[in-house]
Amino acid sequence: MLLFKSLELTPLPFAKRLAYLYARTLDRAVPRLRRVGRINLAMAFPKMAVEEREALIDGVFRSIGRVLLAIARSPSINCETVGQWIRYEGYEHFERALARGKGVLFATGHLGTWELSAFAHAILSAPMGVVVRPLDNPHLDAFVEKRRGMSGNHLISKRDFARPILHALRRNQAVGILVDQNVVPEAGVFVDFFGTRACSGTTFAKIAARSGAAVIPGFAFWSEDEQRHILHFYPAVAMTGDLEADTAAIQKAVELAIREHPDQWLWIHRRWKTRPAGEPPIY
Repeated sequence: MLLFKSLELTPLPFAKRLAYLYARTLDRAVPRLRRVGRINLAMAFPKMAVEEREALIDGVFRSIGRVLLAIARSPSINCETVGQWIRYEGYEHFERALARGKGVLFATGHLGTWELSAFAHAILSAPMGVVVRPLDNPHLDAFVEKRRGMSGNHLISKRDFARPILHALRRNQAVGILVDQNVVPEAGVFVDFFGTRACSGTTFAKIAARSGAAVIPGFAFWSEDEQRHILHFYPAVAMTGDLEADTAAIQKAVELAIREHPDQWLWIHRRWKTRPAGEPPIY
């Protein structure tokens, strides 16, 4: 908590530098994270020069710094200040999806400043449901959960989330779900992700099929030129009702977004940890 308080109470220009320092410290303190990033990038971009891959991992830690900063400064992000932090791009895709009247499922991930995207959307448009996994540290979890809800969003625990999601969608509301994480075989299917089969959760596709909600990929990218974020909504991903095909389509949409901003995705997590039967471990 002291880390977040130091980022909240210091002047913003200094807090930005401090956030990047914290992220670089994480890089040096936990070397296995960079090792995982190297493995992932070698699979995803086999023709990329090693130096370029290292630069992408450097960018990952800068992105983590922006996530830390957004959480810390969330009490000061409001109607008057939110425009200094973020703007929309592709908002018309969300408007069209909402006009269908069956709710909107945001397919998002650990790309860009993910903690800011839903927080800012609640201020700029309307509060939404956000599916979250409780953090292992209960004190940190309570702190972050309070920050996440400050803009009016409704937090939905990942431990029991299908019913509240469907309830929100029936009210034509939006719900954001992180879809870029590894799952165990019982919870997913293997679909292509950057040329390697990745075990991907099927719950998102199941909810989309049951509810008829529109599926919109959305991410808060950092723009170096503007020195603020861009909350980019992509065109709706068509759902067919075929669980594997729909899961593959969702993962492809995430992959394409990552390819646009490869230094802003969390390459340091073990996305390909679960392997098909008979395949050796990657990590």
